[in-house]
Amino acid sequence: MIEVTLLGTGSPIPDARRAGPSTLVRAGGQAFLIDCGRGVLQRTAAIGVGADQITALLLTHLHSDHITDLGDVLISRWVSNFAPDLPPLPIIGPPGTAEVVDHVLKALRLDIGYRMAHHADLTEPPQVEVEEVTAGVVWGRDEVRISVGPTNHRPVAPTIGFRIEHRGASVALAGDTVPCVGLDELAAGAGALVHTVVRPDLIHALPVQRIRDICGYHSSVEEAAQTATRAGVGILILTHYVPALQPGQEDEWRALAASKFDRQIELGDDLHRVEVHPGVCAKPTG
Repeated sequence: MIEVTLLGTGSPIPDARRAGPSTLVRAGGQAFLIDCGRGVLQRTAAIGVGADQITALLLTHLHSDHITDLGDVLISRWVSNFAPDLPPLPIIGPPGTAEVVDHVLKALRLDIGYRMAHHADLTEPPQVEVEEVTAGVVWGRDEVRISVGPTNHRPVAPTIGFRIEHRGASVALAGDTVPCVGLDELAAGAGALVHTVVRPDLIHALPVQRIRDICGYHSSVEEAAQTATRAGVGILILTHYVPALQPGQEDEWRALAASKFDRQIELGDDLHRVEVHPGVCAKPTG
């Protein structure tokens, strides 16, 4: 079984009810953090997962709203783990990830120095292992396999999605993208697809062109549903709603997805969880 938790379902616009884009996938005793938007560690704390329990950080792309709390993840994992042999944090992302991580650690250089000067057991800065990828298998430990495929969020490029598999269960995670062959192939036959979505019908009603521009490089609810149908997935899990999903609108958003996808559809607030079992079986848990 794979457990998917929508840690943050928000957008770049600060929202009192929603953290920034981030998803936690737990499989085979491992915890994979996909993107690390605003407030991510508050959300992991709410489900009893500390920064030191994150097995690896997977980044779909380097837009600020998806990496806002990268520094918090790095520092909190470092200072909250008291094991003398804490391994480096694996960070897997598209080209450019190493530069971003390096600059974040440089920005935190003074803080790191203060903590090392104060705590004798902190003998070295936070350790990371960055792997930059655009496609292929990137993980294979304890019966968990993670593969990467290209997505299309241009002019943000390159961008990637992830597929996590464990004992016959599988979940694909799209990140921000318009429909594309790379995502179709990555998600093909998956038990679930986690997909970011926008509502062009609501966005185009707004008088600000910069906001309307969002529609040009994100999938609509219907497009995400069509991707799920083409890929033959069992469950479509919607997240990163733009504009924000308001209380009482769930049926409206679900109906838009259902017009293009006739299987299980999941959407909800932060901390919504879905269990994905082998094949196409699934059990929503929150």
